[in-house]
Amino acid sequence: MTRLLKMAWRNCWRNKRRTLITAASIFFAVFFAIIMRSFQLGTYGHMIRQSIEMFSGYLQVQNPEYYDDPHLDHSITYNAQMMDTLTKYPGVKVAVPRVEAFALVSTGNQSKGVMVIGIDPVKETSVSNPEHFIVNYRMTPGKAKLLMQELEFTDKEKELLKMYENSVYNNLERLFDDLTLNDEKRTKYRPNFEKHLFYKSNYLVPDDSGVLISSKLAQFLNVEVGDTLVMIGQGFQGHSAADLFPVRGMVRVPAPDLDNKLIYTSLNKSQSFFNLENRITSIILNLKDPDDMLLVQKELSDLLDSKNYVVKNWQELNPTLKQQIEGDNKSGQMFVGILYFIIFFGIFGTVLMMVSERRREFGVLVAIGMRKRLLIGVVVIEMFFIGFMGTLSGFLAAIPLVVWFRQFPITFTGEMAKMYEDMGFDPIMPTAPVEGYFTWQAVVILIMVLIACYIPLQKIRKMKLMEALRE
Repeated sequence: MTRLLKMAWRNCWRNKRRTLITAASIFFAVFFAIIMRSFQLGTYGHMIRQSIEMFSGYLQVQNPEYYDDPHLDHSITYNAQMMDTLTKYPGVKVAVPRVEAFALVSTGNQSKGVMVIGIDPVKETSVSNPEHFIVNYRMTPGKAKLLMQELEFTDKEKELLKMYENSVYNNLERLFDDLTLNDEKRTKYRPNFEKHLFYKSNYLVPDDSGVLISSKLAQFLNVEVGDTLVMIGQGFQGHSAADLFPVRGMVRVPAPDLDNKLIYTSLNKSQSFFNLENRITSIILNLKDPDDMLLVQKELSDLLDSKNYVVKNWQELNPTLKQQIEGDNKSGQMFVGILYFIIFFGIFGTVLMMVSERRREFGVLVAIGMRKRLLIGVVVIEMFFIGFMGTLSGFLAAIPLVVWFRQFPITFTGEMAKMYEDMGFDPIMPTAPVEGYFTWQAVVILIMVLIACYIPLQKIRKMKLMEALRE
């Protein structure tokens, strides 16, 4: 066996050009397949973290009737003992109580139906973390015009200023990215931006009687921090709910649908407003290992009283996102499949050419006593060597890029960023960590080599000795 390996290795380098071309085709296939798949899986992971971990959670404990009829009458009892049990349960990373309801908000002549979320301001920082989305900078047409008068911008930057003249931001770096300002301008212009765009917003405290309002809803209602909202709704068991709520701060929610209709209140205030007392609508659970989601769901379902509680996973709560990810995943797999299909014919052509060019050589080897079975084995080993070189070099070239873009993801700006935000996602594209999808590339290449070798090697098996020697 050792002699066959040595012979196959030497044969690979008898025609260096052919070997390098074949290995290069495999290298580029593996490299681009890994990079593309890593970006795709990384984007899925970010979508799940943003939509699931930050909003709905991987699991939710609800009333069995709440999902089909999300009414406050289908709320659940909330007590410290139950929360302690869920928080300390193996596999559960964090458990957060929430009250989710709908109400009519009015200010002046404007009114709108909104979604009210009652949160524990301290515990919620480990889930949706509204404090992270507090608006600290606000652009208006007047302020954009003032900045253009004071500072020098290119024509493209002026167009972007007009595009974002009604936008709000958590930090200036994001605004600078949208305006595509270089490092020199960022440093030079920062004082002017701080002076004109700073917007004072506050976060909620545990017993706060005020609210946080989403930015687009605030724009629709024409309210500012410090204004008062009138909120009217229906509470638990038909009780009327009406009260005044001062606006403590403004938040920029990354999902446009929510940014148009979302209001945060403290958990205590929402329970008081909706007459819930010690009741909530759901408990949000995030997990230590998302892969254990179904197992933890089953165990918690067995642990809790099935008459009063049900445990739902994010796929049941958000089937649209699941279908979107599955559909996009299939399209990505199809693209990788097409890429490998093209490369397969490159490998097949190389093996076929190699067998045809070396017919006389193979004839001589058979004539001096080498069995065709061993000759076929040598050729297969040669192709495995070439496939291994191409795959390994593709791995080594892809890993640094995957690690780099995992730490520093691609951030879109301008119109591309706006398009992402309109779809409800952060305008970034990270890569996935180095995981099992790397191994699958090697498996696919080995399968391709085996299939590509079959027909050409049949030519060796059926080779007629005298005809081969004449060539």
